[in-house]
Amino acid sequence: MGCMFSQLAAKFAFFPPSPPTYQIKKRDNGKLTVVSSSSSMPFPADDDTSLDVLLIDTKHGNKIVAFYLKNPYARLTLLYSHGNATDLGQLYDLFVQLKVNLRVNLMGYDYSGYGTSTGKPSESNTYADIEAVYQCLQSEYGIGQEDLILYGQSVGSGPTLHLAAKLPRLRGVVLHSGILSGLRVLCHVKFSCCFDIYQNINKIQKVKCPVLVIHGTEDDVVNWLHGNGLWKMAREPYEPLWIKGGGHCNLELYPDYIHHLCKFIYEMENMTTEIRLEGIRQSLGLPKRFWEKSFLFFDKEKGETMASESHVTRRAPTIHHITDSAGDLENEIGSVDLGRYTVHIPPTPDNQPMPMEIALQAVGIEEEYVSKSMFTGGHNRVTRALSKKIIDSGASHPQTVVAERSFCEIPGCSAKMMTNRQGIDVFPCECGFRICKDCYRDAMGSGDGFCPGCKEHYRGLDESEMALASQPHLSKSERRLSVVESTEFLMRNQSNEFDYTQYLYETRKSYGYGNAVWPMDGVKGNKDEIGGDPKVFSQKQWKPLTQKSNIRAAVLSPYRLLILIRIVVLGLFLQWRISHPNEDAIWLWFMSVICEIWFAFSWLLDQLPKLCPVNRAVDLGALQEKFETPSPNNPSGRSDLPGIDVFVSTADPEKEPPLVTANTILSILAAEYPVEKLACYVSDDGGALLTFEAMAEAASFARIWVPFCRKHEIEPRNPESYFNLKRDPYKNKVRSDFVRDRRRVKREYDEFKVRINGLSDSIRRRSDAFNTREEVKVLKRWREDNSDEPMESLKIPKATWMADSAHWPGTWTVPAPEHSRGDHASIIQVMLDPPIDEPQKGTEGDGNSMNLSEVDIRLPMLVYVTREKRPGYDHNKKAGAMNALVRASAIMSNGPFILNLDCDHYVYNSLALREGICFMMDRDGERICYVQFPQRFEGIDPSDRYANHNTVFFDVNMRALDGIQGPVYVGTGCLFRRTALYGFEPPQLQEDTDCCSCCFPRLKKPATVASDPDVDPEDIQLREDDEMNIALIPKKFGNSSLLVESVRVAAIQGQPLADHPSVKYGRPPGVLTMPRKPLDPSTIGEAIDVISCWYEDKTEWGQSVGWIYGSVTEDVVTGYRMHNRGWRSVYCVTKRDAFRGTAPINLTDRLHQVLRWATGSVEIFFSRNNALLGSPRLKLLQRIAYLNVGIYPFTSIFLIVYCFLPALSLFSGQFIVQTLNVTFLVYLLAITLTLCALAVLEIKWSDIELEEWWRNEQFWLIGGTSAHLAAVLQGLLKVLAGIEISFTLTSKSAGDDVDDDFADLYIFKWTSLMIPPLTIIMVNLIAIAYGFCRTIYSTVPEWSHLLGGVFFSFWVLAHLYPFAKGLMGRRGKTPTIVFVWSGLIAISISLLWVAIKPPSGNSDIGGSFQFP
Repeated sequence: MGCMFSQLAAKFAFFPPSPPTYQIKKRDNGKLTVVSSSSSMPFPADDDTSLDVLLIDTKHGNKIVAFYLKNPYARLTLLYSHGNATDLGQLYDLFVQLKVNLRVNLMGYDYSGYGTSTGKPSESNTYADIEAVYQCLQSEYGIGQEDLILYGQSVGSGPTLHLAAKLPRLRGVVLHSGILSGLRVLCHVKFSCCFDIYQNINKIQKVKCPVLVIHGTEDDVVNWLHGNGLWKMAREPYEPLWIKGGGHCNLELYPDYIHHLCKFIYEMENMTTEIRLEGIRQSLGLPKRFWEKSFLFFDKEKGETMASESHVTRRAPTIHHITDSAGDLENEIGSVDLGRYTVHIPPTPDNQPMPMEIALQAVGIEEEYVSKSMFTGGHNRVTRALSKKIIDSGASHPQTVVAERSFCEIPGCSAKMMTNRQGIDVFPCECGFRICKDCYRDAMGSGDGFCPGCKEHYRGLDESEMALASQPHLSKSERRLSVVESTEFLMRNQSNEFDYTQYLYETRKSYGYGNAVWPMDGVKGNKDEIGGDPKVFSQKQWKPLTQKSNIRAAVLSPYRLLILIRIVVLGLFLQWRISHPNEDAIWLWFMSVICEIWFAFSWLLDQLPKLCPVNRAVDLGALQEKFETPSPNNPSGRSDLPGIDVFVSTADPEKEPPLVTANTILSILAAEYPVEKLACYVSDDGGALLTFEAMAEAASFARIWVPFCRKHEIEPRNPESYFNLKRDPYKNKVRSDFVRDRRRVKREYDEFKVRINGLSDSIRRRSDAFNTREEVKVLKRWREDNSDEPMESLKIPKATWMADSAHWPGTWTVPAPEHSRGDHASIIQVMLDPPIDEPQKGTEGDGNSMNLSEVDIRLPMLVYVTREKRPGYDHNKKAGAMNALVRASAIMSNGPFILNLDCDHYVYNSLALREGICFMMDRDGERICYVQFPQRFEGIDPSDRYANHNTVFFDVNMRALDGIQGPVYVGTGCLFRRTALYGFEPPQLQEDTDCCSCCFPRLKKPATVASDPDVDPEDIQLREDDEMNIALIPKKFGNSSLLVESVRVAAIQGQPLADHPSVKYGRPPGVLTMPRKPLDPSTIGEAIDVISCWYEDKTEWGQSVGWIYGSVTEDVVTGYRMHNRGWRSVYCVTKRDAFRGTAPINLTDRLHQVLRWATGSVEIFFSRNNALLGSPRLKLLQRIAYLNVGIYPFTSIFLIVYCFLPALSLFSGQFIVQTLNVTFLVYLLAITLTLCALAVLEIKWSDIELEEWWRNEQFWLIGGTSAHLAAVLQGLLKVLAGIEISFTLTSKSAGDDVDDDFADLYIFKWTSLMIPPLTIIMVNLIAIAYGFCRTIYSTVPEWSHLLGGVFFSFWVLAHLYPFAKGLMGRRGKTPTIVFVWSGLIAISISLLWVAIKPPSGNSDIGGSFQFP
């Protein structure tokens, strides 16, 4: 019965992955290799020479798969038993990290039935599996139990303790989220049953070696009590690791995990012979003199063997060799005497972890490998590095050559190890133990001067040869206290989301969170040097970085009063209209009243958010003084500003010319921001080789353009715009070499343009040549093989070739499988390497080159990115591309702020990035999710016929929203806080309660108190509402550990400085002055993984993280989600335009642009992003503004009806009112005058022109009668019928006429969107003519009705005048189709009306009406 229950329990206890993530194949040389389970492509471990793939036979007849990863510097071996629902393919990356970080050999295996292991999973099979693996370690690798550490995770703790209980001389055991028994996982019982599996509670007491227990306090699968119970019952318990907030499957993400494991391995390695032998003696119950009788005696006092003849300084290794014979596992367990015990030789000059020269050489090769390689990969595809020499990376700098693990190995210290003046790592001991300068001084100052690695005396070091410290010397304790990452994990807030504000630094407990510990002494103890007296520094006046000012009361008060008056007038007017119907034309009256009610409602939604406009200004001088001047925390004066990652997106090189994108890139690289803090990522969503090579050309030209801009303070820093300026380029230029430098750069730019423009033909000719060569090879091979296959069946793909004779991994000019726009691999190419941290001056040059001896010639990092696309995956258009950039940049540079720009929007003001960062770094800046800059455009016709500048929106609406909760996100020119994009909530601060902060009552977050670190683990309450469940992180962000770790870093680095009591969430000054780690191939390989097409599956990307999917206006939805969480945004209007771009001046393109915006608004209205469903954190006026965003397209229905009413009135001889009485005219006059007065005041406080306001009104009617109506129809089709909406990119290229800058304005391209406004124009013109004729020849003329109808018809025609003018084309040449459509529609409507209601009342068509 028990056996049956055990089998039943096993059926529900084991969940092997199906299908397995890998397959085993045999090489030609007979060795086994690993391949992906979904394709024949090699597994990422295929090229790993340190990996042995094994097939091991168990005593139950199963064949299990094992991975053995060798580390040449390892002393111990780790036998890893994994948890449930995983296999070796998923754990390979973890194995590699453990092997490297712990310096161990690692053996991992799959249980029977897991992965490609045969058999079925069961408890007994897992016991047989681990025994077979242990025998393999003995026989194949000569590893005994004395050199072995067993590691069991979750279910793996069962076989681990099973084997550990049988091995008395085992080195150690690690239990990771271990279980007491299987039954106790399901229910809290205090007894064991016959069918209970993995009864570890009975086996843990038989383990005779140190046991380390690791468990998460928030483990919702295996309760923390299991780990606590195992630790308490262990015979030799090691210091446990209770990871506060840790779940069941995410403990590896916590830094304490690897730190504690390193400490455990270190102590196991360095356990002395005496201690180890004594432990074995006690565990075996042997007499005290056992070792003395049988073997060499170890002297306790001298610490050396008595057999040594002479006393030597360096301790000789003592090897205790008991016997060489070893039988099988059962024999070894049964006989204690049969076995062997080996003491590892400590590191010596002949046994070092890695020689210094080899390490430096490897690092240098790795750096060169990254800079010269293009990385590709994707779903079920191996990540490859293709050697591509794009541009010269420049001279390498010694400080960039830093080993990946060049950090102090003292437990608890993570400082950089010592380097000399050349930046080369210095090992004070020959054993190669890494140690920082402070720890070395502590060791030497303690008197003994022993190396922590080999326990030998340090040799003396000449510290004058060491690199100068970047910070004043502090004691070890002070240094740790001044900048220590908080051990408190993210707290869960009311909505069960992560509160990133807990990711802060903490200092001495008396100071609390976010305070700086000021050194009591000046730098090097001298107050006269940089830094000075801290008392003087503390008395320095604190300056805010930004200033908010309200509009003058003389303008704003009348403006608000007029809004109130107009609301009252509209209410009275509508009440009068409803109570005075036109009985003669009730249908006309009813339609007009319905439309007027909607217009009043729509105007109210648009006007109410304009009640609180504000102006803002920044102080760039204060920013530089605070972040880039010497201070006690930053004595070197290096920039303490946070990093910024700039995203540039492009998708089609035909509609978005590469030259335009290249100019945008050049303007970004030349921006006035610390070079080492700036990184630019170009997203080519089309995967085109043309864009790739254009970016490579831009990176090369940047080496002369960027230093030229810095030397001569060029503005703007877009070369195309700069060289096309209409003003004198030599104005205010005083350097004598400016003319010569400008002439040279202009010549270089002209050549650059020619190369860019010729790339398309160059790629085509190159590809044709290579394809012809391939065809010749295939035909030659066909003839040599004498194949029966007909020549016509030979299919040779028309590939697109790179300059180095390699296939382009992206989209080919002639699409092919895996090389089309929707089916291609992911690509990452670092065009410009990350710069060094110190300024690098150029050379003086000669007469033919620029003198750059005083100019910093470093360039920001530039990365080309193409995300993977495959059929069957939804790529989510631009939003998906932006999210891919967010993930890739988090891996590679992880700037806490992100600036996104369209490919045609360049940096017009080089200081724009600094102005935006002022808001983020100022007081309360931690609650700002993004800073939106206004969009400014170039190339617009002087009259701005189609309101392309959109100044009413950008200078009126957006500035007004800035006074509430912030402007909406409009797609480009926006500086984001990375943590806000990640879906976190803002710090819970006190809400403003002034008149501009109208909002719903906020729910107060209950206060939380940090747990005392000294609290007994038994007292920890595992409450889900108190702390964040870190197990949700992989579900939220994906399974990339590097990406998850970067979240914490970005949250900390994005905080303002804690230099004022009002800054409640801040970081200590000087934290961001540290150098950035160099890129390595593994990092870029991880970046390739996170941009693959499968990565977002089963995550929250696009749902609550990153850019939000599901709408063609993903920008508005993304901004709305942030405001809905309680964030606020800021509108930054700079004196000099921050960014400039292009806009479509052609009527057709403009209508399609408006159609896309309006369709997105309709989607928002019918989705859960409707502002009516917003949270209480969304302020009332902000909610109204977002509600208007979703509702305004529906106004088109009423607007079109209202535009036809004048014509219907003229045709019918009736009007919307019975008669034009005084009351109606007074109301009409009051509404018109208040509207004009409001317009004047808006123009006054927003500084726009009257003409711009009028153009906006005109295009409001044009768009409302064309694109908005189509958007409503498309949106309804998508919601009701599920018909997806597709849009084409707006062309960024100019017209063909090079002599006319506005040639595109006159290009006529027919679209069905023109039909409604064209019909309205023709019908109103015919109605006016008809009304005049009928009134003139009527026996009783109704002039009031005629005047009313004609007035409103002229109102409609005046608004549609730009549309009619656009139909005329250049010089009045109207296309024939315009007249055809206009005539047919107008005649049809006129005849229909006359047929329905003849003028004279008889039934004959035409009646008795005759011309005189």
